Amino acid sequence: MFLLNRTYIRIILTSILLLSLSGKSQSIIGKWKTLHESTGKPVSIVQLYEQNGKIFGKIVEILEKEHEKDLCVKCKGDEKNKPVLGLTIIKNMEKVGKFYKKGTIFHPVLGKTFRCRIKLLDNPNRIQVRGYFLFLFGTQYWERVL
Repeated sequence: MFLLNRTYIRIILTSILLLSLSGKSQSIIGKWKTLHESTGKPVSIVQLYEQNGKIFGKIVEILEKEHEKDLCVKCKGDEKNKPVLGLTIIKNMEKVGKFYKKGTIFHPVLGKTFRCRIKLLDNPNRIQVRGYFLFLFGTQYWERVL
């Protein structure tokens, strides 16, 4: 009986250790709720995914019902006047230390592309998304969709 109890204790301790380690190694892959910069209201869901070793992000849901069918009138090329829903807004991000960098983020309302940096925060269910233009930047905090 004593051996059986020690075995259960080992299983429990191993499980706790594995769960605590998995929280530290979270990635940015998954679905993220974007929040409006000034109001904090949910705007969309962006799916971050890996393709050929780089991170991309696509709008998979628009949470503001009045904007569900918006077209990207300020897009250029093949994306011009296509639905914002389904638009790939984050492209070619690479992991560099604790950041994802070297890629871009597109703002469909402004019709502008910015250099981008993404950081997984201490809370693995929040990321910091930063767009850069020259030395200026704008920051958003996105929440993981669980």
